[in-house]
Amino acid sequence: MKSKASDGVVETIKTLVYAVAIAIVIRTFLYEPFNIPSGSMVPTLLVGDYLFVSKFSYGYSRYSLPFGLPLISGRIFFHPPQLGDVIVFKYPRDPSTDYIKRLMGLPGDKIQVIEGTVYINGVAVKRTRTESYVDPETGALRQQFIETLPNGVQHPILLAPRDYATPPPRCDNPSEVSTDMENTCPFIVPPDHYFMMGDNRDNSADSRDPSSGVGYVPGENLVGRAEFIFFSTNGYARWWEVWNWPFTIRYDRLFTAIH
Repeated sequence: MKSKASDGVVETIKTLVYAVAIAIVIRTFLYEPFNIPSGSMVPTLLVGDYLFVSKFSYGYSRYSLPFGLPLISGRIFFHPPQLGDVIVFKYPRDPSTDYIKRLMGLPGDKIQVIEGTVYINGVAVKRTRTESYVDPETGALRQQFIETLPNGVQHPILLAPRDYATPPPRCDNPSEVSTDMENTCPFIVPPDHYFMMGDNRDNSADSRDPSSGVGYVPGENLVGRAEFIFFSTNGYARWWEVWNWPFTIRYDRLFTAIH
């Protein structure tokens, strides 16, 4: 006759197995947590933000599965992303690495940056100067603008003051590659690929820079759309300084939607 203790152990194991299975299903098909390790999306996202990404927004690919298991060919249940979406994707040069940027060009779009202004299919994206951005780490002031994309999506960007004395690249010379991401040659986004840019325009490795490894992001590499921040910390407290933890939380960013 089984003891109550052994029955309790079996039930505990079963509960743990169910919990792990449910967590895997949620993480694979619904929502996955990510954290922000760099400042390429400031001011929209800050280092130390933790956010949920909806995995179902664009359908599913092999990169929706744990460890990128090649069980799905291409994408299934595909829903096209929209201009301005903040997207987590697999870095094309190393799919084990996650990147997060804003979608600025759809398949077939012509993208060019001239003196910091983005042109989509030959039309300048409206850019309105707003209040200066105060860097939370250094206290330095940065120029902040609101961009309005052709579909009406608005988002903030940061740009350093520049005089644009450097002439734009000679785009009629294919051998000349521009290293100035605020003055680029035109990019034509290939089919089933996407053009990504960071909101912190002077501090983002993205599709504007041919050497960044981002390039045109294949549709298969899209992981999901960033939805909301569920936690945020400035990271000033060490892990063992429990008494300081409450003072490092950015309470004003908790449970805020990402636009």
